[in-house]
Amino acid sequence: MSDADGIAVRLSDVLRHPEDLDKIPALKSDFTRKKAAIDAQLKVGLKEQLEVTQNGMDSITDGQRVVGLIKDEMMKIDKLCAEAQDMIRDFPNINLVSQTHRNFAQVESMRSSLDTFNDHLADIERLLRQDDANLEEMPNLLPVHHELSQLRNIRDDALDQIRRAADPSLQGTLEDYFAKLDEVIAWFDEHIGMVCMNLINLVQSGNHGLVVRLAVVIEEEERNDKKVKALQEAQRDYKELAARFKSINTGPRELRGYKEKFLSSIRLHAQEQFDASLQQFLEDPEKLEKSMRWFFNELNTVKLGMVALMPKKWRIFRTYGNIYHALMHGNLVKLIDDPSLKPANMLAIIHWGEKYYAKMAKLGFKETNLQPQLIDNREGELVREWRQLIIKFLDEWIARIGIADRKDFKTRDPSTLDRDENGYFRTRNLVDMWRMLREQTMAAGNSNRTDVVEGVIDAMLRVLKSRQTAWQKMVDEEAAKYPIPNNSEQDGYQTLQDWLAAIANDQIACIDDNEESGQLGYFTRFVRDFEPFVSPKYLAGTQTEIDGLRDGYVDLSTHCISTFTSLIFAVDFRFTIVDLFTPKWYSETSMKRLVSTFEDYIGDYTEVLHHSMLDILVEELADAMLIRYLSAVHNKGAKFRRADPFEAKLRDDVVTAFAFFERFPDFTLIKQKWRVVDGFGRLIASEKSALPDVFQALKTEYWDLQMAWVETVLRCRDDFERSALNAVKHRAAEMVVQRGAETIMGKVK
Repeated sequence: MSDADGIAVRLSDVLRHPEDLDKIPALKSDFTRKKAAIDAQLKVGLKEQLEVTQNGMDSITDGQRVVGLIKDEMMKIDKLCAEAQDMIRDFPNINLVSQTHRNFAQVESMRSSLDTFNDHLADIERLLRQDDANLEEMPNLLPVHHELSQLRNIRDDALDQIRRAADPSLQGTLEDYFAKLDEVIAWFDEHIGMVCMNLINLVQSGNHGLVVRLAVVIEEEERNDKKVKALQEAQRDYKELAARFKSINTGPRELRGYKEKFLSSIRLHAQEQFDASLQQFLEDPEKLEKSMRWFFNELNTVKLGMVALMPKKWRIFRTYGNIYHALMHGNLVKLIDDPSLKPANMLAIIHWGEKYYAKMAKLGFKETNLQPQLIDNREGELVREWRQLIIKFLDEWIARIGIADRKDFKTRDPSTLDRDENGYFRTRNLVDMWRMLREQTMAAGNSNRTDVVEGVIDAMLRVLKSRQTAWQKMVDEEAAKYPIPNNSEQDGYQTLQDWLAAIANDQIACIDDNEESGQLGYFTRFVRDFEPFVSPKYLAGTQTEIDGLRDGYVDLSTHCISTFTSLIFAVDFRFTIVDLFTPKWYSETSMKRLVSTFEDYIGDYTEVLHHSMLDILVEELADAMLIRYLSAVHNKGAKFRRADPFEAKLRDDVVTAFAFFERFPDFTLIKQKWRVVDGFGRLIASEKSALPDVFQALKTEYWDLQMAWVETVLRCRDDFERSALNAVKHRAAEMVVQRGAETIMGKVK
């Protein structure tokens, strides 16, 4: 159905216009020609397949015919034997005597073997002890194997005769008699295992004689195992017939599996090497190729030195290659399925395949012959998983940093704050976070896949934004505890201010760029690190997010300083602000106390707060003081009596404030904002008839002036009359105010 749809789509692409209908005959001819060619190919392929199938069926038929002929011949032989017994005179007697003689010979042979069994066993032990003293050569390996095979056959024959006699009474005695043989066999097998496990080293050291002796032993045992398998199959399928032939019932009776043990030793030796190499690789992902040198060196040793020492039918080089490749595949797949695998290790495995097949090709192994594929053709899937692994690792790391930051911020132990090279307060986890982000960016870039890098960068931008939000939330939660602090909270007030300074400094460090000196902020370096790895389209698409993060660092640093300032007024000045514009205001120097406190804070934090943040702190202090000064008209008992020197007191407060702020670079801006106090004074001191004009002038300059505040100011006058307030409100209704940027009066409620 999909092919038909594809053809329809192609036809619709070709026949787009009415004049394209003239192409139909040519298209029909072209499709007819292609169809004929495909039909011809199908016929040829079908013919070849039918021939192969027919040849297979013919082979099966021939095989069945041959099996039938063999069966017929065996039946003829059996019939001739039966007829021959009738043709020979006294055959039963002759057969009985012959059987008796044969049994007697077997008993005599078995008795002789049993008599000399322990002597032979002692000789074998002596030879094994000699080999123990010379493990590098083991000169007695073949004699031991020969003698041991003879003793094994004797034991097997004896036990088989006992079993066939259906008299189990002596079986236990024989098994006890042969118990020592099992110990000697285990001793011999230990020697064989040592040689098998050390086979590569023996070839490399030139000890070819021991390798050849081992091969002879394994080959002989392999041949015996084949005989045993044939005997077992014959006894299973032709039990009665097989029992008649003595030759079938002699020799080894059980599978000894030396060839399988030999192959298992190859696997075990290689796996031991893999375990050490992979441990080294997990510790340092860049050492995968170096840690696998033994792999190719050993295969090369087999190719150059072992092939000539082993039976050709074993195809030992191909055997080693298949075993080693299977282990390489199994170990790598096990690693990539491990959820704790680090992203760098995953990437190294993904890149290893190309190098691996190139090295194997030099040894003579074609990629198509090495099955299964090294990592099951999961490269594309692994790249996506690797990206998710980086993102998961990133999320977990940031989460741990967030937990550590929250713990440090909650406890506010002075030892949890650091200082940078300029002496500014800094949190201790910031540098580690940016170092980790850079490492993961470089790791993603090493994948040489734009989609991977872009996915990782998306996750990084997301966690950076969430980190900004988390810090602001933590700052607000802690600051909310202090407007009316108790004794326990008061103890942590100073350290909270230190932390606010440190958090503000951190944000500036992220974006503090100095192109002239070449010093860039953490965030700027981060952006420059990933720019070469992403597409221009992606970079353009994320520019808004990047700018938003950059603005977020500015906003968070400013928020910390604003919170710092708010805490000063909420805690340090909580008993001072409430006295403004009350009768106590005239007799006390409230503004001097405020300014003196400011001087202490500026002195304490000049050395530990970033210079740009210090300027913002001064501006925030000026704004906060002005806002709270003007908002003090809401204080209980605030009243401006005509007889009181409130105008002089206002001027004195302003002069005191200016005397402090004039030393700072932004004094001109501060002075401009504080001009509103003059309008505030006019609202208090002007004649009631002039109040609408005073309000209009103030509203024109400060478009966001709050009517509620104006009403409160007027009500603080001792000569307040509602008619004056109504006149002001009437003037406000008549005015058309041009809106603009927010002014300081927009914050005065």
